[in-house]
Amino acid sequence: MTDETNDPGLTSWCESAQASDFPIQNLPLGIFSVGERRRRAGVAIGDYVLDLAGIADLIDEDWRDDLSQPVLNGWLARGLDVQDALRARLVELLSDAKYRDDVEPQLVGQSEVRMHVPCLVGDYTDFYVGIHHATNVGKQFRPDNPLLPNYKHVPIGYHGRASSVRASGEPVIRPWGQRKLPDADAPEYGPSRRVDYELELGIWIGEGNELGQPIPISEASRHIAGYCLLNDWSARDLQAWEYQPLGPFLAKNFLTSVSPWVVSPQALAPFRNAMPARPAGDPEPLPYLSDACDRESGGLGIELEVTLTTDKMRQAGLAPHALSRGSADAAMYWSAAQIVAHHSSNGCNLQPGDLIGTGTLSTDSAEGLGSLLEISRGGKQPIHLPSGETRSFLEDGDEVTLKAWCEADGAVRIGFGECVGRVFAPA
Repeated sequence: MTDETNDPGLTSWCESAQASDFPIQNLPLGIFSVGERRRRAGVAIGDYVLDLAGIADLIDEDWRDDLSQPVLNGWLARGLDVQDALRARLVELLSDAKYRDDVEPQLVGQSEVRMHVPCLVGDYTDFYVGIHHATNVGKQFRPDNPLLPNYKHVPIGYHGRASSVRASGEPVIRPWGQRKLPDADAPEYGPSRRVDYELELGIWIGEGNELGQPIPISEASRHIAGYCLLNDWSARDLQAWEYQPLGPFLAKNFLTSVSPWVVSPQALAPFRNAMPARPAGDPEPLPYLSDACDRESGGLGIELEVTLTTDKMRQAGLAPHALSRGSADAAMYWSAAQIVAHHSSNGCNLQPGDLIGTGTLSTDSAEGLGSLLEISRGGKQPIHLPSGETRSFLEDGDEVTLKAWCEADGAVRIGFGECVGRVFAPA
């Protein structure tokens, strides 16, 4: 439900907030540092980061300790009611001119800060809820049966590597690994020749659950503290050789990039949609994954875009080349709440700061494919770039940028910022 903090008539005395990714209706939380100073919590507003430690005297005394930590785990553990209370207070401080003299000195230019992963990630799980991506990839291996029988019954996921989750801007070091070419007699070890990106959303867990106590689907959304962009970098040649019988391993755990801002559920409230209707003949979700409210408003009206630049393009001053553009709600077969409910359905305990990926979000059109594996048809149809170069997979020097935003009638556009990574050869 929207509230007064989503009012499209709200404006901030911080002039750059208007017509930016970060208007007063957004106010995502993140962790930043300046120079050698300690990491601390901040809020994005326009071109600035508001240092929450600097306005400690203007916020609830009970909040100060958790908001003074170098990670947001403790704060997100408090749950959505407390997060919403802080959001309301920040709207007051950033909209009422009487607070300007006290708050403005605590604004730091975004160009001056270094952003960090907002939480200490204890666990990272990546799902596979993009049905068009699953179908496209399945066709390359099983043309007559692209989706396995369980796909439409159960949200599929795998346990990723939390230690290699990094904030936007971290270099993507081309991984080495074992691969076997189709016509080779034996595998070999060497640098991946098929480095790829995956366009995903990240889900940050707030309140957790006790071990052995599943989260009901009707309560699952209250355990989601916010969303970000996520790039699950992949080495497709390593993946093809290793993924059977236990699924992804070294092909995906060398790096996962996230955008640094936690966009709250309340900021997204004006952009929620009904989940897409399931095609005729598809099974209904089992009761533990079925909820009327989630069907009516579990869809995420988030627009997604991926662009690419190469060394040659940057030297020539060419604009980034758009690889794909689509919407999250058109891509997701399972909702965020269903992901959370299923993850905990066996009694698995989710914890504050856990990160969940949606899986690659591709739409059903050629313009909305979320990976080069799909765009190049497994490398058989290279794309042509404005520089005259072609790409089937990423080469050294290539930089991929993920962007996301929401816009709707009667609402102020909000953005997620960027999730950027550039590929480098191993040292």
